[in-house]
Amino acid sequence: MSTASGRRAAPADGPLRVCLLSYRSKPHCGGQGIYLRHLSRELAALGHQVQVYSGQPYPELEPGPKLIELPSLDLYRDDDPFRTPHLREYRDWIDVLEVAGMWTAYFPEPLTFSLRALRALRARAGDVDVVHDNQVLGYGNLGIRRLGLPLVTSIHHPISVDRRIELTAARGLRKLPKWRWYSFVGMQGRVARRIGPVLTGSESSKADILRDFKVPPDNVRVIPLGVDTRLFHPRPETRRVPGRIVAVASADSPVKGVATLLRAYAKLATERTVSLTLVSKLMPDGPTERLLGELSLADRVEFVSGISDSELAQLVASAEIAVVPSLYEGFSLPAVEHMASGTPLVASRTGAIPEVTGDAAMLVTPGDPEELCAALRTLHDSPAERERLSAAALARVAERFAWPAVARATVAEYRQAIAAVRTPALTQAQEAARC
Repeated sequence: MSTASGRRAAPADGPLRVCLLSYRSKPHCGGQGIYLRHLSRELAALGHQVQVYSGQPYPELEPGPKLIELPSLDLYRDDDPFRTPHLREYRDWIDVLEVAGMWTAYFPEPLTFSLRALRALRARAGDVDVVHDNQVLGYGNLGIRRLGLPLVTSIHHPISVDRRIELTAARGLRKLPKWRWYSFVGMQGRVARRIGPVLTGSESSKADILRDFKVPPDNVRVIPLGVDTRLFHPRPETRRVPGRIVAVASADSPVKGVATLLRAYAKLATERTVSLTLVSKLMPDGPTERLLGELSLADRVEFVSGISDSELAQLVASAEIAVVPSLYEGFSLPAVEHMASGTPLVASRTGAIPEVTGDAAMLVTPGDPEELCAALRTLHDSPAERERLSAAALARVAERFAWPAVARATVAEYRQAIAAVRTPALTQAQEAARC
């Protein structure tokens, strides 16, 4: 069966041809890349044909999904951020737009990736049943709708929240470049209001999307995310290291609360024999490195980056205590991974974290190092409380957070989006036939 546009109609209940869009897909950190890897795997396991369109850094996909690279100029690569590309690297006007955005302190990747994705889909629209945008929300997405392709969008949380936190943290003239950098958020809000269904991981994120992006309430659906229990699970063979505290957080993003954790740890380390491992890349001369010097912690905090998923899972399972010190989280996959590992968790009482953890974590006020230090001290001193939290966490993960269930719920949203596009097309065809 064909639609009025000549494309093959998607099957009502059979396998779908799914296109996932992600402008950057870091494989081992950042919720967007992790979500992409696990969802694409589970969609393929359900029998759907999955293509992933991504810019750099590219994801590490598991067997099943197919990666289609839509390269940017990679202006923000870890080893050479804000680089100036050579003239021979320019391919088209989108590349020029990308560099112009960087040179004027704007973050251009969501916009430029959406334009590249639109161009790629325009040539392959007949090979796709549904497009799933992983928080790109660029103006090019509006063109995807005009191609007649059903579009579903994931907003893990509106970046407007990050913007508020970073602008609050900035002082004086430093606010100006921050404001300019985050000006892409206005585009994302305008696109979010004009596209189809929006998926998010928590009721807290839904409330933020409704407030900041003004998306119609009926357009937003909550599908909690999952955890890969093949990797993250208790490991009896891995001895928990006494006093080891582990956190997975971007060290130089104020929203992740690393400064609060370091201040709490500096105090706790004067009272107890503890160690802190941060799964994060430490930026030279960044605010975290400067704070380490101020607190005399430069040689007392271990930073780990570039490790495999298996190594991360073993590290988390070896910790006596895990911490999510964020000032905000739209879901927090690290929190669920800690819980799945049975590692007692201390986390901030903010955003979706209370909704995700329930009574399976010790919650503290975000940004309060004294309260965080007290919670860490309590857990360090109480094996019984650590055991209680561990048991509660494992039970909660088993009940609520599984990637196969996430994939099935997402496919149901795909089919609704397809039906919504198909119905007007069929109506037009029927009207034409009567004429």
